[in-house]
Amino acid sequence: MGRMAQNRFSQGPGPSQRQLRVGELIRHTLAGVLARGDVHDPELQRFSITVGEVRTSPDLKVATAYVLPLGGTGAEAALAALRRNRGELRRLVAKAMTLKFAPELRFQLDETFDRLDETRRLFADERVRRDVKGGDGNDDADDDAHLG
Repeated sequence: MGRMAQNRFSQGPGPSQRQLRVGELIRHTLAGVLARGDVHDPELQRFSITVGEVRTSPDLKVATAYVLPLGGTGAEAALAALRRNRGELRRLVAKAMTLKFAPELRFQLDETFDRLDETRRLFADERVRRDVKGGDGNDDADDDAHLG
């Protein structure tokens, strides 16, 4: 477990095709269950939750879903609601997928979304700084036109 907690992208040789297939199927099914509001918990239904990825253990007994509520706000509350409804979500996913064995569902916040937002913010700052200086390329074209 320790290795996975550090960085989910560096686990030994990587997941098998079967793990990837089952993980993607669970992701798709779980996203559908959440989108339809199949779990009757008003707290959970408050959130529009994106399921970015699902990773399964090699024996497919545990599935970890990396999730984020739309807009990223209330992430901890969304996570708590998912964890509280874990048994019901597991049952619904297993029923929809007609799996012989329902994997135990675990939920983690999807950090990759945060990194993407951070990158976008940095780019936006860079653009803003350029615009403030007035050197975004378009002004130069106007200046050249006045010279001729």
